[in-house]
Amino acid sequence: MYRFLVVIEKGDSNDSAYAPDLPGCVATGKTLEETERNMHDAIKLHLQGMQEDGLPIPTPQAHSEYMAISVP
Repeated sequence: MYRFLVVIEKGDSNDSAYAPDLPGCVATGKTLEETERNMHDAIKLHLQGMQEDGLPIPTPQAHSEYMAISVP
């Protein structure tokens, strides 16, 4: 089982997602739920493709933090 950080961004008419540790692995959807499903599938296919090409699965390095910033 692998766990990768996924960043989901809200657009004007859809959502988009990417995994920082898997360059080129992206997905979109009309809703958050669709985007999450599509990204799950995209990651699975991406990892399968890496295995087929004999490439190592990267160790996840990305992480996220919310930072509270006060602006005067």
